[in-house]
Amino acid sequence: MSTFRQAREFLLAHRDDYDTAYRDFRWPDLDTFNWAIDWFDAEAAGEAGPRTALWIVEEDGSEQRFTFAELSERSSRVANWLRQRGVGRGDRVILMLGNQVELWECLLATMKLGAVVIPATPLLGPADLRDRLDRGNAAHVIIGSNDTGKFAAIDGDYTRIAVGRPVDDWHVFSEAYAADAGFEPDGVTRASDSLLLYFTSGTTALPKLVEHTHASYPVGHLSTMYWIGLRPGDVHLNISSPGWAKHAWSNVFAPWNALACVFIYNYRRFDASALLAQMDRCGVTSFCAPPTVWRMLVQADLTQLKNPPEIVVGAGEPLNPEVIEQVQRAWGVTIRDGFGQTETTVQIANTPGQHVKPGSMGRPTPGYTVVLLDPVNGDGEICLDLSERPLGLMVGYHGDAERNAEAMAGGYYHTGDIGSRDADGYITYVGRTDDVFKASDYRISPFELESVLIEHEAVAEAAVVPAPDPVRLAVPKAYVVLAEGWAPTAETARAILAHCRENLAPYKRIRRIEFTELPKTISGKIRRVELRAREEAGPRDREFREDA
Repeated sequence: MSTFRQAREFLLAHRDDYDTAYRDFRWPDLDTFNWAIDWFDAEAAGEAGPRTALWIVEEDGSEQRFTFAELSERSSRVANWLRQRGVGRGDRVILMLGNQVELWECLLATMKLGAVVIPATPLLGPADLRDRLDRGNAAHVIIGSNDTGKFAAIDGDYTRIAVGRPVDDWHVFSEAYAADAGFEPDGVTRASDSLLLYFTSGTTALPKLVEHTHASYPVGHLSTMYWIGLRPGDVHLNISSPGWAKHAWSNVFAPWNALACVFIYNYRRFDASALLAQMDRCGVTSFCAPPTVWRMLVQADLTQLKNPPEIVVGAGEPLNPEVIEQVQRAWGVTIRDGFGQTETTVQIANTPGQHVKPGSMGRPTPGYTVVLLDPVNGDGEICLDLSERPLGLMVGYHGDAERNAEAMAGGYYHTGDIGSRDADGYITYVGRTDDVFKASDYRISPFELESVLIEHEAVAEAAVVPAPDPVRLAVPKAYVVLAEGWAPTAETARAILAHCRENLAPYKRIRRIEFTELPKTISGKIRRVELRAREEAGPRDREFREDA
């Protein structure tokens, strides 16, 4: 049994025993490793072969299922065909597809070839794609036929492959299934070889280019498997768009490390009732969703789900305690937060078997040594000790020595997030270093205030930023998305402000409210930097104030 398998088996054996898992877990020491060949194909050739690996349900009720053995063979055909099209070891490949079987086939195939994948969401426009071609130095593009027009004005010597209907001057992907089913690699894959180049979502600046290896994500996501608590045979639904790191976390590596089934429900517009009905019908046992989806779900009748999943987790941004409480009341299970970044796998989490403290992200996951640097009033920057470098940490920001030096300064990887740690080692999220602000000389965590806001029935979503104030320097202002049935009136604002007075210390109180949609990145994260810029631009005539 390989060291990867040994590490996996250890975490599965201690799924509910955090203390033992954290104390005794060691990352596998790998020299050569290709996850698609050494793990996926090897398991597909054995007992896992007949099990369902991927289950895709469409909005119209149609569905497809693929076993581990089928995906192993299909991806080998695709790999052989891509090799014939010129895709080779080390080549950069932009992969821009929706949640369709070809996405997983291409991920496995490019991995087998030793190529480097640049994941991209179909929401990207021509300017974003030009940036990925140029900064990513991409030699090949695999996209859906309907998106080929985005490349019409993008010149360059790159291989064009279209998935779907035939498109002039583009290779037709469906021809790949006629290729040979037996794949032979052209050499060994080093665990340190590059595998993924991720463009971050850019909440504050131009997207960074995050580099991961054949070890850091495939093997590093053993921590994510452990956080979720996945087991062989689980049916795991993760709501995440392709192109973002969270999709690789919970729609590829974590479930398939556990030999669980990846379940997908494709829809054009979110419908909580329809989603819950499919979860019931298909027997989803494990469910992961970002806070935005959880907040929409709790607006619906959660009790319509007769057989709730045994595992429920949230990631992307911290989840407000009120949402966790509503799900607990309806389903009898507790949503467990996990914290990580595109740059890492899960670093901190409430793992199975641990006592969950309200508001806390939990404790460091096995394999991660977390420290809080430069604490102020107990709050410090969440950092990783590089003297015990976790396998799930990126190589660095590709081609950006200055940013790498800043991120890895002083022997620590700096996350840019602030947290506090209690006597039991539980870490609570405070905010991004660039989101935390001072009001009346007190440090204010937007997340803490947003958690109180969302407890009010009128509030569906909220984002808090500082608004300039001549006396206090700044005061907390809330941008609020209203729940269905509430009007953006002075009466509604007064009700929300009264709720804040009752539940926040005077120095933390929300002093201003504006009802609006929240600006977000295309990955769904709130762009507080944009809201701060609005405030810095001058007074707003659509806000409601409480200046007493």
